[in-house]
Order: sequence, then structure tokens, then C-alpha cells
Amino acid sequence: MTLLPVAATTFLLAAAQQSPDSARRASAGLPLEATRELAFTTERGSWMSVDVSPDGSTLVFDLLGDVYTMPIDGGVATPLLTGPAFEAQPRFSPDGTEILFVSDRSGGQNLWIVGLDLEDTTQVTRGNDNLYTSPEWVPGGDYVIASRTFSPLGGAAKPWLFHRDGGAGSALVTEPENLKLIGAALGPDPRYVYLAEGTSDWTYDAPFPEYQLTRYDRQTGERTALSSRYGSAFRPVLSPDGTRLVYGTRHDESTGLRLRNLESGDERWLVYPVQRDDMESRATLDILPGYAFTPDGEAIVVSYDGRLWRVPVDGASPSAIPFTADVRLRIGPRLDFDVPVEDTPTFDAAQIRDGVLSPDGAAFTFTALGRLYTMPVDGGEPRQIGADVTAPLYHPAWSPDGRNVAAVSWTEPEGGYLWSIPASGGSSTRLSAEPRFARQPAWSPSGTRVVVLEGAVRDRLMGSTRAGTELVWYAAAGGAPTRIAVANGRSAPHFRADDTTRIYLSHGTRGLVSLRWDGTDEKEHLRVTGFTRAAATTPPNASWIQYAPRGDRALARVENDLYVITFPPIAPATPTISVRSLEGAPFPAIKVTEYGGEFPSWSRDGGQALWSLGNALFRYDLARAEAVRDSLADARRAGPAGDSASAANTQAADSAAAGQVADSAAVHPPTEAGYRPTEVRVRIAVPRDLPEGTLVLRGARVVTMRGDEVIERGDVVIRGHRIAAVGASGTVDIPAGAEVRDVSGMTIVPGFVDPHAHDRPTGDVHDIQSWQYLANLAFGVTTTRDAQPGISDVLTYGDLVRAGRMVGPRIYSTGPGIFGNYQGEPIRDLEHARDILRRYASYFDTHTIKMYLAGNRQQRQWLIMAARELGLMATTEAGLDFALDLTHVMDGYPGVEHNLPIQPLYEDVVTLFAQAQVVNTPTLIVNFGGPMGEIYWFTRENVHDEERLRHFTPHETIDERTRRRADALARQVR
Repeated sequence: MTLLPVAATTFLLAAAQQSPDSARRASAGLPLEATRELAFTTERGSWMSVDVSPDGSTLVFDLLGDVYTMPIDGGVATPLLTGPAFEAQPRFSPDGTEILFVSDRSGGQNLWIVGLDLEDTTQVTRGNDNLYTSPEWVPGGDYVIASRTFSPLGGAAKPWLFHRDGGAGSALVTEPENLKLIGAALGPDPRYVYLAEGTSDWTYDAPFPEYQLTRYDRQTGERTALSSRYGSAFRPVLSPDGTRLVYGTRHDESTGLRLRNLESGDERWLVYPVQRDDMESRATLDILPGYAFTPDGEAIVVSYDGRLWRVPVDGASPSAIPFTADVRLRIGPRLDFDVPVEDTPTFDAAQIRDGVLSPDGAAFTFTALGRLYTMPVDGGEPRQIGADVTAPLYHPAWSPDGRNVAAVSWTEPEGGYLWSIPASGGSSTRLSAEPRFARQPAWSPSGTRVVVLEGAVRDRLMGSTRAGTELVWYAAAGGAPTRIAVANGRSAPHFRADDTTRIYLSHGTRGLVSLRWDGTDEKEHLRVTGFTRAAATTPPNASWIQYAPRGDRALARVENDLYVITFPPIAPATPTISVRSLEGAPFPAIKVTEYGGEFPSWSRDGGQALWSLGNALFRYDLARAEAVRDSLADARRAGPAGDSASAANTQAADSAAAGQVADSAAVHPPTEAGYRPTEVRVRIAVPRDLPEGTLVLRGARVVTMRGDEVIERGDVVIRGHRIAAVGASGTVDIPAGAEVRDVSGMTIVPGFVDPHAHDRPTGDVHDIQSWQYLANLAFGVTTTRDAQPGISDVLTYGDLVRAGRMVGPRIYSTGPGIFGNYQGEPIRDLEHARDILRRYASYFDTHTIKMYLAGNRQQRQWLIMAARELGLMATTEAGLDFALDLTHVMDGYPGVEHNLPIQPLYEDVVTLFAQAQVVNTPTLIVNFGGPMGEIYWFTRENVHDEERLRHFTPHETIDERTRRRADALARQVR
């Protein structure tokens, strides 16, 4: 990545809040109101697509999402399309009066046509969930072609034909699914379309060639290969008479343009090198910026080196076309919230896990930091039980009589056991004799047996939690296990109060299933599906389903939300319920969560659904919720006159049903949307691990944070958990009684901060000591931010480190990523975005979030607007998409994770990032637009035998990642 100095630019960053202009620019499509204005003048631009008017007099080009025109000989560029929308890839119409371009002004990308006089603007395509690349006119001007794929991260783009006056369009090529065809070019004969052909959207560490030229025959549907270059071939452009073809290709480390005579087949270099291509990324703005022949066919106009060039086809030297662009960008508000590094003596546990309600509904039992607690369900002081079990405990389950709680323990490398723990206190009983990796115990309705999932300790230690897992049962008094069946993907065993013969389980694809105690006669009862992911055809299944102990309902978790599903216990076929449209479900289905839910469970009578978020417990009373719904329905039928009385009656009924609630509980009042669940905050004060005393590290070479200062022989004084003084040996006051440690010959540096970590310690049943954290410390990383940990377990791991129960760096996290359309449920509106982010602001307390390709630009703007309201710093996934990255910056996202795939970057992009005060974490080990940075280390260092890595990392993990590298042959060939 090349960054050029910005001294030549001038800029102005001014507040524009409440201005009429900024208010006008917020729209239904792009709802974010710009409050900052960035203005600067530049003579260089990054990745500019350019086209030449049919009369050869005018250029049109894009720069930072705006479109400009300019005389072909150069000069001051005239803004044609400006504003908050990102508009790019402009192409002149055949008659030169209009411009075809891609814009997200509707909220997502579409094709648009605008007249040069700006009198008429036409939206060609509809919908906001697609991406369009390389639009091009078909001769005659009635049709256009562009390659299309799904937003935000779809599959391989394919060319589509659209009429300028509308319609859904038609795909020119549909199969195979992984075929990618982009960069459509046409000559005077509209029968043939020239394209670059590749496979899939992109490939990390891509082996060459990536693309080759192909010619598509619109009459026969056949494709003819036109190249076989190792350096690939892409971005074709035909001369006006159709006799010559220019295309891009990689040669050695650079990219150039080749000129081919289509009649003779002869070709040569036209210009080399030019702009580096984007074929090792997703190429969402094509593999090279757009360029064009002059109308006489004697030259092409192209951008590279940050400039515009006229390149003669006769081999004469290119000549620069000077331009000056006065850029004015309106960008979103800045997110900048101070978050203190807390050092209070205690802290509240961030997460309660695996909560279950006692049979009488009076008590709630859960785990926090590997300890088992019980507390009154309406609030009160949590009380630890099972303290005589020295190992951490997980997955509590109440016995039917309410006297005991079954739980599983785990420690390393010994393994774990199944326990029965008195709920009122007393000695715990170990039910299993041999150490196993045990999970998810469940009491039989009679209370005489405990069913549990078990696997070998060695499998868990080697990182596998599924291999060899079996469903077994133990007698309530303990003894040897009785095997029921191999788990085979089944989990969450549970029972029905009126059915002693069957064990019910959740399966990832078959849904809610059951089998007999001897493992036979498996039946499928219910499937629940969620939201279809981008470019997918089949919706994912619920990740967890549990039958209610009584009644005809099940509780299902789909993505981050919980649903109560009513279904017939006897049906000719297994019912399938989609939560995508609850109104259209064949049987009643309701969403019970507002902000998401984890660790769901049922009350014993099946009347309440329970879950937790962070350290909050939620209870959803189904009968009360139905009463609220009926009352609101009555109010709507009665009209305005009945609203007040009916609402008052609903409030009274709801409060009466709630009974007496402790101060620590919050009974959410019903709203227009209906009933809200009861919420209780669970406060467990955990002592913070704060070292005491004074330590002096004497005699080391010390690299300070005062500029580039290095003290060759220095002293570092540490008092408690703070560095109190740093200076040359003999110049620092040493407190009386301090421990002095001679570290001569060593070098002391400030602890490294990894702002983009993916430590991935084990979820569910936690590691006693995460090797990932130890390895980080061994290499000097003392603070990490886990950017999208995938699961919320990082909240507990962070607490374990804070409490001194696990050694590790200071752990921050974004919490699980916010995926929206990319992984499931689309973000519907601003209020929905607020609900999603309240999970992080109010319950996970992460202070930061990771917006991970969550949808189109409208949806991403809703998220950043909600983040600002809730005081959350938001970072983003770069997504191998240069245009996406720029809109992140323009919308006010303060961070972009991973490098921008385009290089070099010139003063336009550098100024945008600098003045918007946006941080880019390049993560060059995981590189976009080129080979992974890790290859450097694997080819130049003996990673397998690195001493610190080997000491802390499991041997099989090192072998897996260093012995036989994926695509090793491709890497060797390259």
C-alpha cells in the first residue's frame, strides 16, 4: 500500500449541523444526516474510471464517489453528481447526452441514467440488495449490460441485460453458479460481448491465472475463450470499429495493458505498468478502473499513477491529461466516546450463563465465571452452591423435586464429572466415576436418572467437542453410565412431564427429535427455519429447539432471537415453521425477545420462557402476553374512544399478574407493540486482581513512549498495577521497601495492543487457561480487542482475566459481529437497528461493535445512527470492497478492519481518512488484494519450531497450520 503525502492538498472540515443543505441531503434512501464537510483540492485520484464522449470533446470520471466532467485536454473538473450517495463507473450514452452510472442513492446499489443537463434522472434497476459492476451501453442506447451479484457479499457476478426504461432484466449467463463474468465490452456489433471470466467471487492467496478473456455470443449463448495468460486477462475494451482489443494483464509484479489486432491476432504491450489490478480481491469496481478509446480509435484514455492519460495506440509515449478537482464531501457525524480503563477493587460479572428456573418457579440457578449460583427469581442476593467442587461448574439442571441441581465440571487436563449438588447447601455428590467431557445434564421426570452428553477427555483437549460424543444416563445415586446412543449431532436433552418413555433433543438439521431410552425409534417433531443468507437458496435451521415440559409449544433460537412455536403433537408430516414471516406461519409463532437472547430454557409448567443477556435475566409469561395482546386488540377495535380505558385495564391486569416484584426487577410496561418480558439484573461483585507492592526492573534497555527515546540502561518502577516512573538508572527515586529485580541485558518495551485479535478460546465449557492468551503475552501483547469473537463467551473470559483466575492480556471485545443481511435477518429500520445495538450497549457493555457487512448502505447508516445514540464505537469489516470502505468512512464509522484492497492510494483517499479521523487496521497477516502476509513468515522463518509458540500452543495446532499449508503447490508455483 502506497501512501502519498497530502501537503499539496488544502482542506476544510467544518460543522454543518442543522444546516438546511445537510437536512435536505438526508433522505429515505440514505437517512444519515451529514454534519461535517470535507473540502480539498486535488490533482490526483485513486481508482478513477473514465470515459470519452462520442464526439471526443469531453471526459467523465469518478473520484471518491462523485462524478465529474472535463474537457478532454484537461483543466478544472466540473462536478456532475455530488452528495451523500456513492456514484461511480460512469459511461457516456451512444449519443453523448446521458451518463449511465452506479449509485446507492436509493439505499443500495442500482443502475441510473442522468442527462448531462441534469434535467432527467432515471433509475434503471430496482431493489437495494444487489451489487453492480462495469455498466455499459449496448449500441443503439436502449439497453445496458452490467454484472450483478448479491449484496453485501454475494457470489460470482454475472452479466445482466436491462432496458433503459425499466423491467427486471435478464441474466445473459446463469450457470455454473461459481462462474464470474465481469467487465462487459461491446463493439459495433451488439451480438458479441467481451468479458473477463473467473471462478467464484474471490479466493484468498489466489493461484494464477485468475481471469481470462471470453467472448459471449448473445445469439447462441456460447462463450469462446480468447486468452490463456498466466498473468490473467481482464477489463477488455474494443475500438470503435471493432478491429482492436485492449485488455489488462499482470506481468511479474505489475499490471499493464495489451493491444490485440482482432483480425491478425497479433498483440503487443500498449502501456506498462499502469494501475495495479484488483483481481486478488472482489473487484467490485472491476479489475481495473474503466477506460475508453477515443472516437477515432487512435488512443485510449485511462487512469493510473493517480492521473489521467492519453495513450496512443501507435506506440507513442503517453501524455498526461492534467486535472484539478475541487472535492466537497459531506460526511456523517464523528463517533468519539471516551471509555475509562477501570481499576475499581471489584467489578460486576458481565455474564450469567445456562440459567434454569426451579420446579416451583421461585429460584433461578445459573453459572458465572465457572461458579454455580442460585437466587430468588424476582431478584435478590445470589448464593453460591457447590462450592466444595473445586473445578468450574456448568450446565445446571434442577431435579423434579427441587432438592438438587445436576451440573458438570471441567478442568484440564484431568477432565470433568457429573455432579448432584444440594440446592439448599451441603456436600455435593459425584455421580460419574470416570473423568469425561460431560455436557447438558437433564433429569428424567421421575428424578431417578440423569441423562448427559459425554465424550472423551482427550477429544476435548485436542479441540473436538463432537467426536465420539454419546448420550448416556446415570442413576440419581451415581454409578456406571448406561449408553443410550451416539449423539450424531443431537444435543440439549430434555423431557416432557407426561412422557417418561422418550428423550427429546435438538438436531442441527432435523430440528426437534426424540428417541426411546434404548436409542431406538427416533422421531422428528418440528423444524424451524430462519432468514435466507445472501446468495443462499435454503434458509438455515434454528440452532436450538426445546419442547415445552407441558403443552403444545416449543422454544427455538434463530440467530440471536427466541421464538415460541405452537404446533400439533401429532401430524402426518413434520411441520416446518419459518420465522421469516410469522403472520404466514401455518401455526402460531411469536418472537419473545426484543434485543436477542442467549441460554434459553422453559419453566416447568411451560408457561414461561427464560433467557439471559449479559448479566440480565428475562422471563416471558405467555399467559400475560396473550392477555396484553387481547387487550390491545380490543382497544384497536374500540377506536380512539376506547384506547385510554382499555390501555389502563391492560396495565392493571399486567401488573396484577406480575405480583410483587423486588426493586432489582423491571417489569416492562406494555407498549403499542405489546407485552414486554420481566427483566432482573444479576449483580455478582467479583474482586479485581490488582497487584500490590512495588517492583523495580533495573538495568534493562528501555524503549519508552516519549517519541523515539531509548534508554540504554534504565529503571522502571511499578507501584501496584501502575508504572510509576521510567528513567535512566540512578536518576529514578526508588521507594523504600521496593523489590529490585536485575534485568540487565534485556529490553523492555511498552506492551503491544492488538486492536484486531481473534483469540477464539473454547466456548460453552470454558478452558481453565486459554493457550491463546498465554501465547499473546509471550509475544508482548498485553491488550487485545477481539473484533468479532463469534460468541459471547469472550465476556466471561475477559472477567476471568480481570479476576486473576486466568492469565491473559487485558481483553476488550466488540461482541459477536452484527451481520444483518449477510448472515440472516435483514435490518428493517432504524428502530430495529437500535434494538440490535441495545444488546451491546445495555447488556454486553462492549463499548464497541463490529458491523460485519450488515447490508446495503441504508442499513449500514441505520446502524451507525443507532450506535451514535447509544454511545457505541463502531468498526467495520472491509470486505475486500474499495467502494464499501469509502462509504464506511463517509458515514462516520470510526474504524475499518483490514486493509483497503486497492493500491496505491493517493491524496484523495489519504485526506478523506485523515480528516474524517478514521482508523484503518491493516491486518497485513490477512491481506486483501494480494497474498497473505503470513506467507512471509512461513517462507522465511521456522514457525513450527519457534520456542515461545511451541511452549504455549498445542502441538497438533502447530502441525495443522505449519506442516502442510493449504494451497502449498500453488504458493510454490507462484
